[in-house]
Amino acid sequence: MTDSYIRHVQLLGFEKRYLPSQHYVYMFMVKWQDLTEKLVYRKYTEIYEFHKALKEMFPIEAGDINKEHRTIPHLPAPKWFDGLRSTENRQVTLSDYSSSLLSLPPKISRCPHVLKFFQVRPEDENRVANSNSGRKPETFLLKEDSSKKNVSDITGPIILQSYRAIADYDKNSKSELTVKTGDVVDVVEKNENGWWFCQLRNKRGWVPSAFLEPLDGPDESEEQDPNYEGELHITTKEYSADMEDELSLKEGESVEVIHKLLDGWWVVRRGSITGYFPAMYLQKSGEKALTNGNPSNRKALPPRRSTISNANSMHKANRKQISQETYRRNSKKYLKQRQSIIHSESNILIITEEIKAEEDKPKPQPAIPPRPSKELILDRCSEHTKNKIRTVN
Repeated sequence: MTDSYIRHVQLLGFEKRYLPSQHYVYMFMVKWQDLTEKLVYRKYTEIYEFHKALKEMFPIEAGDINKEHRTIPHLPAPKWFDGLRSTENRQVTLSDYSSSLLSLPPKISRCPHVLKFFQVRPEDENRVANSNSGRKPETFLLKEDSSKKNVSDITGPIILQSYRAIADYDKNSKSELTVKTGDVVDVVEKNENGWWFCQLRNKRGWVPSAFLEPLDGPDESEEQDPNYEGELHITTKEYSADMEDELSLKEGESVEVIHKLLDGWWVVRRGSITGYFPAMYLQKSGEKALTNGNPSNRKALPPRRSTISNANSMHKANRKQISQETYRRNSKKYLKQRQSIIHSESNILIITEEIKAEEDKPKPQPAIPPRPSKELILDRCSEHTKNKIRTVN
């Protein structure tokens, strides 16, 4: 008898269910080797746990030993809260994931772990009966052109990066995550204020990015280069400097951000003076402050990366360091250039306005010459004209 295997898996859409509480499940049509087709329903958390277990079973193909050897497709971790939009946008990712999964070698695509996950469960067959006692599920079918949607249109990260903890961090609230030195976490979201949302096995939470470094090399390439033109920001909270290279600012002050760093401590400029300032106390000029679900509302500031001591950290060995003297020297140079440009533009504007004023002045009209006398006219006429005048007279 031929061993059982899956020929094809197709994502049909998802359902919004209300029992025992509101949640979402994805609908898969599974076509087996005997050409039978079965409909199964899976929560995204179940799919992600299946994915994590598959990576542990095949560490080489998961890229745990060498990232270049990875063949198992990536799958983003569940969000803190799943809504209708995120569930809908994730369909393209799941459709691509299931197709890529079955295209892997048989030792993976036909392994018991994969087969068991897509087998029909009792709750798959009794779905209708279970829904009679409450509000009926709402079904959302996948549009035919959804599979052609650009990857950039998908909400949330597509490829999760793995980072290593370089020091112990004990959480200070329920929304944070405790990590120990050497723990490897998957980063789901990188917030500019220095708090990253991470997944460690079956736990999720916020971790200061200063405690994390990538597995394969320094991450300074992820940071933007200094922008001495600066972006205008407003301070949303007062901060008193703890270190010499930081700035003390009051709430409501205007500063220019010239360098955004991953640990959430940005280099800002006030006048010609520069210094580090916590990003969570900054708001871009003209934008409204976010309050709900924003990790900036935390009581504690994320630590600066330079304060985390670990002799073996990549941050210590290969990281590019820019001194405040360099920031200030380049800032003064830029400010001088900007002042020169503004002065030149002002001169051009003045000259332009003067030219325009000259053009707008009323031009003098030419004087009308006096009418010549009859004798003068006759004197300047030809003999032919004179003869005609005499004939008329």
